[in-house]
Amino acid sequence: MADADDVRHLALALPHVVEIDSEGFDFRVADKGFVWSYPERRPGTSRLIRTDVAVLYVGDEAEKQALLLGEPEVFFSTPAYEGLPLVMLRLAQVDVDRLTELVTDAWRMRVPGSLLDDLDGTPVPAEAPSRHRAEAPSRPRST
Repeated sequence: MADADDVRHLALALPHVVEIDSEGFDFRVADKGFVWSYPERRPGTSRLIRTDVAVLYVGDEAEKQALLLGEPEVFFSTPAYEGLPLVMLRLAQVDVDRLTELVTDAWRMRVPGSLLDDLDGTPVPAEAPSRHRAEAPSRPRST
């Protein structure tokens, strides 16, 4: 069973990752988000940052649908994410090995090609580097 600490450890072990200051976790590479805490929106209440659920970049609609249909107990979506290449991942439903694969794949899809060489052929570090934090950008996120 994976959790938010596992997400943080795995994301920070990848090259060029920045953690954005947030209520949960929010990781970017080259200013592009690839995994962050799910901001659940419920009618009549303020949003709730869910650190037990990760929003994960999956690249395209075909991959999104394959995950949603193939493993509905692990992945889900909401109308707010319709048309976006993002799925929500129930962290408790995956082990750390599977989470490593998912987070690394999301990073690979968002990292510019010039930076991808920093990982290819090199195993993901076992220890996360010192935390890199940045202030949240002033532009609103569309997720």
